[in-house]
Amino acid sequence: MQPTDSPSSSPHYPRVLSIAGSDSGGGAGIQADLKTFSALGCYGMTAITALTAQNTQGVQGIFAVSAEFLKQQIQSVAEDIGVDAVKIGMLHTPQIVEVVCWAIKHFGWQRVVLDPVMVATSGDRLINEETVQVLVKELFPLVSVITPNLDEAEVLLGRKIVGVEDLDASAAELLALGAPSALLKGGHLPGSTVVDVLATRLDRQDPKASEFLRGVSSTPAH
Repeated sequence: MQPTDSPSSSPHYPRVLSIAGSDSGGGAGIQADLKTFSALGCYGMTAITALTAQNTQGVQGIFAVSAEFLKQQIQSVAEDIGVDAVKIGMLHTPQIVEVVCWAIKHFGWQRVVLDPVMVATSGDRLINEETVQVLVKELFPLVSVITPNLDEAEVLLGRKIVGVEDLDASAAELLALGAPSALLKGGHLPGSTVVDVLATRLDRQDPKASEFLRGVSSTPAH
């Protein structure tokens, strides 16, 4: 998204809210989201779901934010600054997931990207099975697209993804879990070529859907 001119001729920067955990190492979570938002010319905001002590070696600790305080953070920015798009990361409890579901419905957010963070890069598991089930049942139908990596997709599907040849079928299975679109990120597969696969229910002939799909992925849609 690029800044647009308002009637007063002042540029309007797209307002993007990251609802995610804090990564003390700066490589993921709200820290990575804010860097990306800034690079794309957006105004970034945050609602923090958890504080983590982590680095390149692993996750040493997680301090959970209460559902009540997460709701307060979301209301604080949404009711004053406004939100044009949402990026969701780690949601570590069913109660946290429920707050995010409430916010999407209450504020009528239409552009919502869910990165279902479940496993840290180090391999540490970040959320339990109960939370995964609530995430799929309650949140998947409300977002625009889910963007799991291979580790997260394997948790969601309950099976291993064996290689590039398995990505199409896996993306279709992810789509069947309820989200309108699923972008399966294949970056963890061996080899020098990164293959991502997009599966969608959207009508590719619809102009709004076409614009959205171009923004979701620069790889050919499957």
